[in-house]
Amino acid sequence: MLTYVLTLLRRSWRMFITIARIMLPVMVIVKVAQEFGLVDLVGRLITPAMGLLNLPPEAGLIWATTVLTGMFGGIATLSTLATSIDMTVGQMSALGAMMLFAHGLPVEQAIVRRAGASFWLTAALRLGTAIIYGAAVGWACHFTGALSEPVSFAWLSGSSFTQGAGGYLGWLQATAYSLGIALLIIIVLVAVLDAFERLGITRRITSTITPLLRISGLSAEVAPVTTVGVLLGLSYGGALIIDESERKNFSRRTRFLALSWLCLSHSLIEDTLLIMALGANLWVVLVGRVAITLAIISLLAWLTDRGNWRTAGIQTQQS
Repeated sequence: MLTYVLTLLRRSWRMFITIARIMLPVMVIVKVAQEFGLVDLVGRLITPAMGLLNLPPEAGLIWATTVLTGMFGGIATLSTLATSIDMTVGQMSALGAMMLFAHGLPVEQAIVRRAGASFWLTAALRLGTAIIYGAAVGWACHFTGALSEPVSFAWLSGSSFTQGAGGYLGWLQATAYSLGIALLIIIVLVAVLDAFERLGITRRITSTITPLLRISGLSAEVAPVTTVGVLLGLSYGGALIIDESERKNFSRRTRFLALSWLCLSHSLIEDTLLIMALGANLWVVLVGRVAITLAIISLLAWLTDRGNWRTAGIQTQQS
C-alpha cells in the first residue's frame, strides 16, 4: 500500500512540476499586467465580444490564455482574477466548454499537422465550435434561468488564506496557495484515473465510445487509436495516428476525420474532471461536448463522402 501511495505521489509531483512551469509564468505575467492596468484595458476591449456570449469580460482573458498556453494556463489566469470575477454555473459551464474545445493550440495543432491534417482548418474548427457552443450555452442558461447559481472562486484564490496580507506578499501567498490547490487536484485526478483503470471503468468507457466514433463516419481501422486520444489526450492519440498512418497508409479523409474528432473531444476524463472542479456542469462540458462533436464529425464525414473534399475546402495542407 505504501509503495502504491509513493508511486502515485511521485507521478503527481512530476506532472505538477511540468504544469507549474506553465502556470507560474502566466500568473506572473497576469499580475504584471494588472499592475500596469493592462488587464482592465483588455477587459474593456473584450467586453463587447464576451457580451455577445453572455459572459463577463474577464472570461475573454481566461479563454485567450487557455487557447495560447493550455488548460492550466487558463486556470492560472482564473486564479489571479478570482476575487474580481462573478459567474454563474451556466457561465462557468460555457467558459469551461470553450476551454475544453480550444486550448494549447500552438502545441496541439502542431501535433495535428504532423499527424496529417491542416493546422489552420482544424484550429478554426476548434475556435468556431468553442464560440458557437459557448454562446448557445450562455444564452440558453440566461433565458431559461437554468444553472443560475453563483460560483465562488474564493477557494481557488485563497482569500481566507491570505487574509490580512496585502500587496506583493499577499499575491505571493495567493500564488503559493493556488499552486498547492493545483497539486492537490492533480493528486486526486491521478488517483481517480488509476481507480478507473483498476476497476475497469476506463475499459467500459472505451467500449461505449468506440461505436460512437464509427457512427460519426470514422473507419473501423482508425476508431481504436482515436479512442485512446479521446480518453487520454490529443498528444497520445495524435502520436498513435502518426504511427498507424505510417504502417497502414490511412487516407487523407480518414486522418482528417479522426484528428477533427480529437481536436474537439479529447482527454474526456481528466480535463472534464478538472473543469467540473471549477464549478462547471457535467451535462454541458461532457455530454453536450460529445454530442456536438458527433454532429460535426458526422456532417464532415457526409460532406467528404460525397466528393466535396476540394469544393468544401477540406484539404490536408502541409502548412
